[in-house]
Amino acid sequence: MMLRLSILMALLLAASAGNFHRDVDVTWGDGRAKIEQGGQLLTLSLDKYSGSGFQSKNEFLFGRFDMQLKLIPANSAGTVTTFFLSSQGPGHDEIDFEFLGNVTGEPYTVHTNVYSKGKGNKEQQFHLWFDPTAAFHTYSIIWNAKRIIFLVDNIAIRVYNNHESIGIPFPTSQPMRVYCSLWNADDWATQGGRVKTDWTHSPFTVYYKNPNFRGKATSGSGAVVESSEVETWQNRELDGNDRNRIRWVQQKHMVYNYCNDANRFPEGISAECKRSRF
Repeated sequence: MMLRLSILMALLLAASAGNFHRDVDVTWGDGRAKIEQGGQLLTLSLDKYSGSGFQSKNEFLFGRFDMQLKLIPANSAGTVTTFFLSSQGPGHDEIDFEFLGNVTGEPYTVHTNVYSKGKGNKEQQFHLWFDPTAAFHTYSIIWNAKRIIFLVDNIAIRVYNNHESIGIPFPTSQPMRVYCSLWNADDWATQGGRVKTDWTHSPFTVYYKNPNFRGKATSGSGAVVESSEVETWQNRELDGNDRNRIRWVQQKHMVYNYCNDANRFPEGISAECKRSRF
C-alpha cells in the first residue's frame, strides 16, 4: 500500500511539474549547466575547473518544493549535489538537501540541515533504501510556519518543528529561493575528507527533472497558487502513516543525528531535541 501511494504521488507531482526555461536561471558553471528536452531536463556537470548551478526565478515565503534527481553513478567521491532553499545576507535562513558522493559500491549520504538567522548545526544524515543513481527519485521540502518536513518519494524522513516559543529560531520571515548545484568538496564530503575526487572519472553529471515549486511567490512571475493547494502545505502535519515511515527511516537508515552527538556538543543537546520525538 505504501509503495502504491508513493508511486501515485510521484506521478501526480510529475504531471503538475514546471519547466526549467520558465522557472529557473542558470547562475554559474560556464556552460556546464544545460537545459534540455524543451525545459523538462536540466543537467549539471563538474570537472576539475568548476561545477555549476541554478536558482529559482522566484523567492518564496513558505511552500512545497519538489525536484526529481538522478545522481552521479559509480565513483562520485568528493562531489556534492544540492537541492536547497536559502535567503541571502547576514543572518540568512536555509533548508538543505545535500547528497555526498562516495566511492563505487558505497552509499551516498543524504545530508539535511536547517539554518535560521544564520545559525545551523541541525544536521541529520541518512543512507537511502534504493540506488539513487539508477533512476529519478523525488526529493521534497515542505516549509510552513509550524514545521519543515523532508521527504523522499513522498516518504517523510525528517521533521523539524517550530520551537520559537522556547527561544529556538525558526525560518518564518525571510523569503527564500530554490538553489541547486554540483561542486567539489573533497576536503570534507566523503568520509570526512579522507577520500578525494578522482578526476579521471570527470566530468561528473547529475540530472534534474520536474521542478515543482508551490508557495507564496514574493517576486518574479510565478504561477498563481490555488487556495486548496496552499492548504495542502500550509497545514501539513504528520499523520499515523508519516510517523510510522519516519520511525522506519530513522531506525534503519539514519547514520547521524546532531541530537545524539555529545562529543560535538559537550555543553548539552539543543533544547528542541528534548521536545521532538523525531
